[in-house]
Amino acid sequence: MKILHHPGFNQWQSQFSSLLFWRKQLKQSLLTLSGLLVFVLCWQLASSQIQTSLGQFPGPAQAAAQWSQLMDEYQAEQQREDAFYQRQQERNAALLAADPQAELPSLPYRARPTFFSQILTSLQTVLTGFVLASLIAIPLGILIGLSSNLYQVFNPLIQLFKPISPLAWLPLVTLIVSSVDLSSAWGSRSFVVSVCTVMLCSLWPTLLNTAVGVSQVPQDLLNVSKVLRLSWWRHLRIIVLPSAVPMIFTGLRLSLGIAWMVLIAAEMLAQNPGLGKFVWDEFQNGSSDSLSRICVAVLVIGLLGFALDRLMLMLQRKVNWDKTAVSR
Repeated sequence: MKILHHPGFNQWQSQFSSLLFWRKQLKQSLLTLSGLLVFVLCWQLASSQIQTSLGQFPGPAQAAAQWSQLMDEYQAEQQREDAFYQRQQERNAALLAADPQAELPSLPYRARPTFFSQILTSLQTVLTGFVLASLIAIPLGILIGLSSNLYQVFNPLIQLFKPISPLAWLPLVTLIVSSVDLSSAWGSRSFVVSVCTVMLCSLWPTLLNTAVGVSQVPQDLLNVSKVLRLSWWRHLRIIVLPSAVPMIFTGLRLSLGIAWMVLIAAEMLAQNPGLGKFVWDEFQNGSSDSLSRICVAVLVIGLLGFALDRLMLMLQRKVNWDKTAVSR
């Protein structure tokens, strides 16, 4: 037993744990890399066999070349913007030299949308719709989960509206937004239409999972709450919410994935600037590079969806009371 308390044993144990950790990380990295290599290989083999009306289906090399082209277009647009403001600054300096009291015009640069600016627009749209959906779904799900009567009232409505496609919501949302005219306060009309469509389609998983998580609080915890005679608010804050957090985040991750998928369709049909409109415009363009550009957009959409899911998972691990819970 003395060897267990020896300083050298503790150091060896720490090094062994570190070695196991890095071995596990290396194994996961190699498995991930092998999956990507298999995907690229299958993509290359399949693309060489597919002939479309616009030419041969692009492979990974063509997509990489288009990514570089999109980067060059973005940098060229940035240089045009810098040159615009430089000319405006020189013109204002000349006006001040001629007349120190002159009013200086300040004109904004109207940049042409680039691929990367449309990525930012899509992120803004999807996050706005997702946050609005969460603000509705989580409180409503908590109330439904706490009351069986409310569950009986709302469950038929949830089951009725949950499977409706964004393509069905979009005409109704467009007409309502046009009649109410929210565009002046919220942004452009197409942006409001896209946000409302994303919100309507993405709130259901969070609503259902929150209600289920709240309704499945262990009976022992409910008994503790009764014994301690906790108020409604303290019962919710101390007993219900910590128990329901895993289910709430499961719903949030599902809603975020749905919001991202709905966004692309909404941007295509509402013609709101973003990745969906970029894909639609390239499809309508029909040039020889359009397929490669669409492939780049599809990959970026997937990567952004994956990144958003990882961010939500990190937030779940930070908020969840059970830090050892395995969540992927």
